[in-house]
Amino acid sequence: MGNTCIPVKAMLDDLGLNYEIPSFNTPRSIAEGARIAPESACLPLKANLGNFIQAACRGADTVIIPGGCGPCRFGLYSEMHRQILKEHGYDMDILALEIPRKNPQEFIRRIRILTGETKLFEILRIASRFVRIAGRMDALEQQVRLKRPRENDPGKADRIYAAFRRDVFSRRGSQEILALIRKTRMEIASIPELSCAAPLRIGIVGEIFTNIDQETCLHLEAKLGRMGVEVHRPITLSSWIQHHMIRKALHLPERRECITASRLYMGAMIGGHARETVGNSVLFAKQGFDGIIQTYPLTCMPEITAQSILPSVTRDLGIPVMTLVLDEISGEAGFQTRLEAFTDMLMMRREQGTIKLTGRTAGDEKK
Repeated sequence: MGNTCIPVKAMLDDLGLNYEIPSFNTPRSIAEGARIAPESACLPLKANLGNFIQAACRGADTVIIPGGCGPCRFGLYSEMHRQILKEHGYDMDILALEIPRKNPQEFIRRIRILTGETKLFEILRIASRFVRIAGRMDALEQQVRLKRPRENDPGKADRIYAAFRRDVFSRRGSQEILALIRKTRMEIASIPELSCAAPLRIGIVGEIFTNIDQETCLHLEAKLGRMGVEVHRPITLSSWIQHHMIRKALHLPERRECITASRLYMGAMIGGHARETVGNSVLFAKQGFDGIIQTYPLTCMPEITAQSILPSVTRDLGIPVMTLVLDEISGEAGFQTRLEAFTDMLMMRREQGTIKLTGRTAGDEKK
């Protein structure tokens, strides 16, 4: 899922484990997973299966996957994957690292399968470096998103970022990976910017996989950046770790601003990231963003529910929302056309708003 494999690689390096990292998602790998998945399964399940088949062909015998919660089917993925892979001749063990509600010993047992005799203090140090790298990766991605519509050498930030994603797999351990992240951030920061850039601002909301994995969502953020759009995406790996693993394990209450913002429209947790979708849309509207794009995989129940609520946010707060539903046969051409039409509409709204505001001010001066 996007760059999730980078902090995981650092963690496994520090633990001294052998591993295989599948390539980033491609139409071919997704099609391979879709070939053996139930037709109605959502896109993340199919993409995962494609990853696991790649890894199995390289010799991997165990899959590590986080657990899920709520009505979202992600909570059933570990068992579904195990059964589907076994039926098609891939006898892989699926190790679900889910924070247990009633039996913490079971979670510790699963961790010990990975860590062996590593001392608890060292495990905590490695885990803290994992969280730090996840946060630094999210910061790097945001830096690229902000630089794209402003750079005076179009595409340079993407070239540096692509080189980072190639080079990072030759680095070993958390310290080397952190050093490469720092170097890459300095290179991107040094790219000269246009002095007159005033990009549109679009917020990305929706299901976590299609938000984070740019190969799956047809490189949405890069496409928008090349159109001169500043993209903001609050759903990140580090926020998922903080709120769904650390706070959940410590039984701490939810205190996120987006959860509070969602309560007028959605009063309960219904699974997935539906509350975050609604709450972040409200926050984007109040922060003066030009528009919102929601992405989710076909048949995703939480996001379908959120989509039905977003027109109320548009009506109440006046912010346009476009929804992109993704599956393994999503077409690049139609996707690009919809993005261009949406950004053109947002630019027209901005220009009309400026004209109206100017006219209103002139009228007031005449009075």
